[in-house]
Amino acid sequence: MSQAITCLKRGEDEENPPLPPPPRSPHFFPRETLFRQENGVTYRIPALLYVPPTSTFLAFAEKRSSTRDEDAKYLVLRRGHQQGSSVQWGPVEELSTLVLPGRRTMNPCPLYDATTGTVILFCICVERGRSERCQIWTGCSAARLCLATSSDGGQHWSPLRDVTEEAVGDDLSRWATFAVGPGHGVQLASGRLVVPAYTYYIHGCLCGVVRLPCFTHSHALVFYSDDGGHSWHKGDLVAGQPTIECQVAEITGKDAPLLYCNARALGGCRVVTFSADRGSRFQQSAQCQALGEPPHGCQGSVVSFSITPGEETPRWLLYSHPTDRQQRRDLGVYLNPAPLDGEGWRHPWVLHPGPAGYSDLAVCPDGFFGCLFECGTTSPCEEITFCLFTLVTPQDGEENLKAS
Repeated sequence: MSQAITCLKRGEDEENPPLPPPPRSPHFFPRETLFRQENGVTYRIPALLYVPPTSTFLAFAEKRSSTRDEDAKYLVLRRGHQQGSSVQWGPVEELSTLVLPGRRTMNPCPLYDATTGTVILFCICVERGRSERCQIWTGCSAARLCLATSSDGGQHWSPLRDVTEEAVGDDLSRWATFAVGPGHGVQLASGRLVVPAYTYYIHGCLCGVVRLPCFTHSHALVFYSDDGGHSWHKGDLVAGQPTIECQVAEITGKDAPLLYCNARALGGCRVVTFSADRGSRFQQSAQCQALGEPPHGCQGSVVSFSITPGEETPRWLLYSHPTDRQQRRDLGVYLNPAPLDGEGWRHPWVLHPGPAGYSDLAVCPDGFFGCLFECGTTSPCEEITFCLFTLVTPQDGEENLKAS
């Protein structure tokens, strides 16, 4: 980027910034298990989308024959209708037609185009039996970038469309493997549709009888569309510390909106970066010490929202992730009223004490938020659970801080 975006330190600004609003705390409503491990079937990789016109949640997951990535089959869906503080969920729907022959469908990444009223579901389709590790070691990607669309809120879906050549292009030969999300994509204020992704890029290799990549590093990036999803393009790879699974959210910059990217990484903490051109290019990534990672990292979710709907007010960030830095457990939600302040994250509120893994957040009207997450009593892969919650000020009652 031509100019780096500088993160402010706490309390720092050029022109007497307003004090942040009082701290807020979540009020959790009763949870509901949407997908449960049983009879040799496991569900993993949650993705959550809220469709405003119909007040509907779309909860996606992968159906697997075991917890292993290689045993993924296809995606499943449950649709829930929100009525105030409750959600009525329909049955599990198997999206078994959204497949490519000889491949497993993985990493659901939905987004909603408010301009056309279309739900777009991104995913990757990977050759059966080919693990991510195998692809990285051989330098030969077995993944295809695909999408399906729905014009009726997820009730019916178009056939799967392979957009790999269109979106990745000539760089595909340098991508050892790649994936979208997992979790939701976003539509920016400009109308641009943005899908988070990552790739293992081959920066150099040993050539011989067998092609062995020796300089393969992971990089976050985004795919985007400026024509309502008719065509897709890729942004530049995020430079700096290696970044893996990521999510993005539009926030308020000093002079214009910024795209905030929060990514999984090794090294004990999350990695963040910013884009001033809607995701085409990001600045070099940097560690966020306030947001920890377990030793091998874990996917996390981030959303932005305005505290005063309908007005041009600063946007806050909400983030979900296991809070234990030693293992995947104690899923929590973090709040940051000053997204440019890497130290501005409030102490997390634990949504699920115990084993927990991947999660995805959604912003709803009237101050509600949804969280879809992996959890269990002995393993994070036992079930995928949904929770609805709101943010309330301390004077609204500290008794509301615990999950129902």
